[in-house]
Order: sequence, then C-alpha cells, then structure tokens
Amino acid sequence: MTVIRQADLVESIADALQYISYYHPSDFIRAMAAAYEREESTAAKAALAQVLVNSRMCALGKRPICQDTGIVIVFLEVGMDVAWEGDMSVEDMVNEGVRRGYLTPENVLRGSVLADPNGARVNTGDNTPAVIHPRLVPGDKLTVEVAAKGGGSEAKAMFTMLNPSDSVADWILSVVPQMGAGWCPPGILGVGIGGTPEKAMLLAKEAMMAPIDIHELRARGPADGAEELRLELFDKVNALGIGAQGLGGLTTVLDVKVLEYPTHAANKPVAVIPNCTATRHVKFELDGSGPATFEPPDLADWPDIAFELGDDVRRVDLDSVTRDEVAGWRAGETLLLSGRMLTGRDAAHKRLADLIDRGEALPVDLKDRFIYYVGPVDPVAGEVIGPAGPTTATRMDKFTRTLLERTGLLGMIGKAERGPAAIEAIRDNRAVSLIAVGGAAYLIAKAITKSTLLAFADLGMEAIYEFEVRDMPVTVSVDARGESVHATGPQIWAREIENRINTTAVD
Repeated sequence: MTVIRQADLVESIADALQYISYYHPSDFIRAMAAAYEREESTAAKAALAQVLVNSRMCALGKRPICQDTGIVIVFLEVGMDVAWEGDMSVEDMVNEGVRRGYLTPENVLRGSVLADPNGARVNTGDNTPAVIHPRLVPGDKLTVEVAAKGGGSEAKAMFTMLNPSDSVADWILSVVPQMGAGWCPPGILGVGIGGTPEKAMLLAKEAMMAPIDIHELRARGPADGAEELRLELFDKVNALGIGAQGLGGLTTVLDVKVLEYPTHAANKPVAVIPNCTATRHVKFELDGSGPATFEPPDLADWPDIAFELGDDVRRVDLDSVTRDEVAGWRAGETLLLSGRMLTGRDAAHKRLADLIDRGEALPVDLKDRFIYYVGPVDPVAGEVIGPAGPTTATRMDKFTRTLLERTGLLGMIGKAERGPAAIEAIRDNRAVSLIAVGGAAYLIAKAITKSTLLAFADLGMEAIYEFEVRDMPVTVSVDARGESVHATGPQIWAREIENRINTTAVD
C-alpha cells in the first residue's frame, strides 16, 4: 500500500504549473524548429521565429510563454492500492497546488478563471478551480498529467454527431478553416471519436497531450484505422495553407492525434480540439517517496536563431501617425511600432460601448489612437509589464464599428482574423487592424518601456493602460482598403501546395 501525502501532491502540482509556464515540451520545440527550417512563406517564417525566440527567452528567464497562462486541466490515474495522508479531498489538494503555482512570487501567473460564468464573471484571482478528471486504475502509484490550456485554442473546440456512414476526415477538414487563426497555429489537433458527446470531447483533450511522432508514424506505416486517419488529416490540413498565425504557409499542424472509444450503433460522436503554440503539459508519477521533480530541458533543443527585421521595414511613430499615412499600409506588411498605445479587451470594450450608448464621457480619448487587445501578466522583479501577447481580435468585432465611428479610433492590434462586419467597418472608416504574434508574449513585453493605468482598474488585467513601446513588431492584418491577409495568405499558399502536389503526382 502506497501512501500519498497531501503536501507532496500540492507541491508537485504547483511546481508542475511553474515548470510548464516557461518550458515548452522538448518534442514540441523540435517540431517547431523543423517547421521553421522548411517554411517558405516570409510572414509565417517570421512568426515562427518570434515564437521560437520567445520560447528560449522564457526558458532562460523563467517567465510565461504566453500571457494567457491557461485554465488548468488535471488527469489523475489513482492506483487502487493508494492510500492518502491529509485532511483535504483530492480535488482540494489539486486546487491548492494550482493556487500556490499561480501565486508564486518569483513568477506570478495570470489569473484567467472567472466565477459565475453567465453572470458577473468575477476573476477568482488564483486560477482555481481546475478541471479535474480522476480515474481509478490497478496499481499503487498516482500518475498525474497537468496542462494549462489557453482560452484562444479552447474557444475553437468543435463537436458533432455524425451519421455512422459519414466521413470523420471530411468533417474535420470542413471545420478547421472555420477555426481561423485564434488558436495560434501551428499546433496539434486532438481528435476524439466514439463514446458519447462528453466522452468524445475528453478523448480529444487527452489525445493532444501525446508526444509528437507523426514523422516516425509515416516512416513505419500505420497499424490501424486511427493511425491512417492521423496521416490523412496531417497532410490534408497542412494542404489548406493556413500556416503560422493564419498568415499562409506550409505548416498548420505539427501532429494530429486520434483516440477512439466504442459507441452506440446509431451514433458517431466526433470532437476536435486544437493545442496552440503555447502548448503546455507535463506528466509525473508519485510513489509515496516525496514530491515530483522536474528536470529542465536541454537548451540545445532550441534552434540558434534571432528575430531580426531588415532595414527596409516600415517604422511607425504612434504619436504622430495619421489616417493618410495608414492608408498606405498593405495587408501582410510588417511594421515596427514606437510611441504610445492604449490597451483594452472584452470587458473594457463592453464598458466603453455602454458609455457611448448612454451618451456619457469616456475615461480616455481614443481619437487617432491605437488600442492593443491584451491582458498582460503582472510584472515581477522590476519589469515594466509581464508577458503581454495579444488576445483574439475577433471577439472585439461587435464593438469595432461603434468605436471607429464614435471615437475616431485609428487602429487595433490583436491576433487572428477579423470577421466580415469588422472588416467593413475598418474599410468604411479608413482604419487598420494589426496583429502581433500569439505565443511571443515575453518577446513583445520587452518592447514595452512604460505602462500607466488609465481606467477601469477593477478589471485587473482587462483594465485600460497606456503602453509606451519601442520597435514592437506587428503585421498588417486588415488594411484601410479592407484587404485581409488572413484571407489572401492561406489562399495563395493553398494554391501553391496544391500545385506542388499535382506536379509530384505527374512526375
């Protein structure tokens, strides 16, 4: 009989969450480095470079890979010969570990979990509670897998109940383009097939945490239908040309993972969940001898690259930029921003829109300003701001026309694509939408030289700040003419990949 001490599980969970906040899994880094080496799209290669440089910086600086430090998911395999020493429930032990992990003073992680999800949506402050999946298994060990899943990729989870004769591959290929770029590709697709609706979703979540081995699978050949599906989807999803950050390119997924479970004769439940460029998970075992230990990965796994832009890149002074100047920018163009910008995301936009609707004064002047959709990590050890990568711009689409027309806002910065209504509003108002790279939060934070709270302090990380930045890299997502790089980039690269496939087939 193995005795698992309460303190050991709490400490192990806390340490695991710190570890995965700044260390990518080694297999993921190797796959990303290989994708960078073979990428031919200039925009996608630059995005991959930022992700890899950011990852190495975080590994060295022990700061979060992404400002969205995730909602915690914990899989527990509890041996039936395990006994517990402690006065908490196992669920409470896990949540105490989460609390300590996220509030570690040397590397405070952003609290993103909101209580009362359909009401006040109040931040719990310590990222509890976790989502916990326990399972009783034979044996005398406790096996724990801890993941921190970003909201952008979770928002793109898909489920359907197919007819038994329907094609799983066809359905997945139809929904991946609908996911857009908000899940920050390239990453991993987890696919769950069978069981019941909730089982299929759980299978997909479990699947995405398996080691990346698609190229080894191709070399040895598939052993069953699930592995055949993995290879088919890997090739066909990448042939969509979506590419890194949705900019168009050769690599959209690094691997596709499939788990299956028996199901009812009348059903074929299928779920797909993406894991993003901030893939974070670790697995450990407790045997009663003490807390888990986590060895740092080998820094040699990270490629020796630098993110550098040429002298011909357009440099923009945010303090003097004009609408006429913005009109000359083109979708897909890279810019370096310097000067002052505002911040604000979902909750701040809702408050601004409500004030406008009521005819009340706004706490900030948005005329001819740029607003950055961000919820940064709190600073530590003299930092100006913690990791401060972009959040998904699409969520602000419903506010876009109001802010552009009623405030004179000139530009927006987020990640991923804008929807048709937002693109129309941008075009009509000769404004612009820019993207920063999701998964490069620490790198972006280094470009922020000053941060000043301006409004809505009670919103915490969603408050409105003014950032002063120097050479912050961005890409024009939607230009003043209404052209979107998230439409044109994947189209160009899908055609290019199709031409290569056809040429190879003829040869």
